[in-house]
Amino acid sequence: MESRINVALIYGSTRAGRFCDKVAVWAAKQISANREFVLDVIDPAVPPARVAAEASDVYDLPWLRQHLGNADGFVVVTPEYNHGYPAALKSLIDAVSKEWQAKPVAFVSYGGISGGLRAVEQLRQVFAELHAVTIRDSVSFASAWEQFETDGALKSPERAEKQMKAVLKRLTWWAETLRNGRIAVPYAPAA
Repeated sequence: MESRINVALIYGSTRAGRFCDKVAVWAAKQISANREFVLDVIDPAVPPARVAAEASDVYDLPWLRQHLGNADGFVVVTPEYNHGYPAALKSLIDAVSKEWQAKPVAFVSYGGISGGLRAVEQLRQVFAELHAVTIRDSVSFASAWEQFETDGALKSPERAEKQMKAVLKRLTWWAETLRNGRIAVPYAPAA
């Protein structure tokens, strides 16, 4: 019997009053509804991930290494700011290296007309450099503020839930395959 898959859900925004909270809580509920997953939430805006309360990108690196290192796969919830992803997300990604290697990364994005897809495309390049595998399927919310109720529920959840099921199915396959591969042969990038 396969063991459960450790999924780290990563908040991509640290802005005050961020919309990321609604999208990330929705994604966390989708992940938690699947018994195959153990969810670990990593929010760079709050301790324990962040050492200092101010906006400087000072992370508790041992904590971050442990949580990212324990993950079999990742779901990154990212907004799109000015056709790109947030600086705080890049800082968190760059804070460690080997913890990302040979693991799958899925995306839930949101924003204006593009639904955050431009941010996701840029993040695919970043994760490729870190030897992570990005999942082709994703969930995106165009004009996200129009799709969520004030309590965080989606107004019309059917399409997004269907997309998320596909994302999690792919994440499961990649997480199990890559975990088995890392066990059989430890991953080491070419020198």
